[in-house]
Amino acid sequence: MYDIEQTCLCPYYAPMHYNNWCPFPYQYNPFGTGNKYCIELRDYGPEPFVVNINEATKQNNNYRTALWTGRNLQLTLMSINVGEDIGLEVHPHLDQFIRIEEGQGLVQMGDRKNCLDFQRNVHDDFAVIIPAGTWHNIINTGNKPIKLYSIYAPPQHPFGTVQVVKPKENHAY
Repeated sequence: MYDIEQTCLCPYYAPMHYNNWCPFPYQYNPFGTGNKYCIELRDYGPEPFVVNINEATKQNNNYRTALWTGRNLQLTLMSINVGEDIGLEVHPHLDQFIRIEEGQGLVQMGDRKNCLDFQRNVHDDFAVIIPAGTWHNIINTGNKPIKLYSIYAPPQHPFGTVQVVKPKENHAY
């Protein structure tokens, strides 16, 4: 068995299979509820980084948390509450990838703000690809928060961005 006291002292190492140590930004949580490993949700960029993206995404309760920001790419975590949405937006100069880890919703996209003619229902394990210049929104249609991660290329938000709740106004960039 592994030494619980030693395990909890270092937030950057976690036992993966008993005594096999693996460098991850996790802290072992042997007495907590939910996830066995709990990552400190902060921006780790631009250093090399490895993460269990499924666990980190499900752990995030903020509307948006930048988890890694580099020069050419950014990884953010999002939690969209029941009945809420990301907010209609467009990114003229960047492509976006979204993966839903938990929850269900409706994806809307289109070439114009008032013409979202592409609509799909999505849920756990779905990916959404949003080309630059495409208006888009995701609406939570389920009974629990949507937990998703988004990859922007290039980065969209400032390094270290944390938005606990959805901004009152969602800006189109």
